[in-house]
Amino acid sequence: MPIPFDRSLRSLEADGRRRIGLVFAAAAALLAIWTGWFVLARVTVYEVTDRARIEVNEAMHPVESRLKGRVVGTHLELGRDVHVGDVLVELDADEERLRLEEEKTRHATYAPQIDSLTTEIAAEQRALGTDQTAAAAALAEARSQLAEAEPPARLAEEQATRAARLRSNGVISEVEEMRLRADADQRRTAVQSLRLGVQRLERNQLTEANDRRVRLQHLQGQLTQLRGQVSMTTSTTRSLENEIERRRIRAPVDGRLGEVAELRVGSFVDEGQKLGAIVPSGRLRVVAEFAPSSALGRIKPHQVARLRLVGFPWTEYGSVPAVVETVASEVRDGTVRVELAFQQQPTSAVPFQHGLPGTVEVEVERLSPATLVLRAAGRAIMSPAVASAP
Repeated sequence: MPIPFDRSLRSLEADGRRRIGLVFAAAAALLAIWTGWFVLARVTVYEVTDRARIEVNEAMHPVESRLKGRVVGTHLELGRDVHVGDVLVELDADEERLRLEEEKTRHATYAPQIDSLTTEIAAEQRALGTDQTAAAAALAEARSQLAEAEPPARLAEEQATRAARLRSNGVISEVEEMRLRADADQRRTAVQSLRLGVQRLERNQLTEANDRRVRLQHLQGQLTQLRGQVSMTTSTTRSLENEIERRRIRAPVDGRLGEVAELRVGSFVDEGQKLGAIVPSGRLRVVAEFAPSSALGRIKPHQVARLRLVGFPWTEYGSVPAVVETVASEVRDGTVRVELAFQQQPTSAVPFQHGLPGTVEVEVERLSPATLVLRAAGRAIMSPAVASAP
């Protein structure tokens, strides 16, 4: 049975309105979903810098020449592991070594002379003691003899005096008086001789003791002079040894030679010239430099970050997770220094070592797309105003 045309037209109009309604409903749903995502979703915001590198947590130690001179030996090899005290470069020290040998030879001749003088001084001291003991004994004996001779001499003198009175009274004979006078004179002469002997012994003892002391002082002066020369020679020897040691440039720390100068035997170096640098053994860290506007107030300790190394594509080697440790509070050379810690993955094929450059991305905040759009709009509005400000 055929359908009337007006009914077909109305049916088509109803179907069209239904489709339009469905389209508008779908568009409204999509708009609602997008609006919800635009307002409620969270997008991670990163601060990125390509001025990053891996460093050892201890500063590199430069190897410098403390003196100028000619190179006679070099052990500078890039990448070589060194220990503190290892000789890296030797400078010419032939003149100092010759002088050192001369000083050592001179020093060796002083020891026998000092021993000889010490022995002679000891002998002189013993002789002085012996002479003083013997002289004291002789002087004591002479004084004893004088003490024994003086009383008989005084008695004989008194008898001679008494005999002279008795002779004047005619009691004794002249011969008896003369005998007593002669005995008194003899005893007085003996006492005088003993007294002179005591005085002579005292003078001799004093003279000999003074001669011994002068001799000892002379010997001790020679010994002091020799010891002074020994001290001077020792000081000169140490100075020359120190000078020779200064011409041996040694490694100040344990580590690896990360930088070396091209040196050949026979070439000359100047005082203070840098010959290389030692990378100390220690924990590796990431050091990044951010623009002040990106770092100050935005990058903080404990924030999560990731490192992508130059030369090791992250699509093949992946990125290295890291965490912010410290952030500098002042700008230096136009950037802010940020230090990050990272863990070396045992399965990673990347040879982590000092100096590897890379890019660091620090997660600073999580914002909604709406906030990001408003922030970008604010920056766009502020940029012309800042540019036009006088």
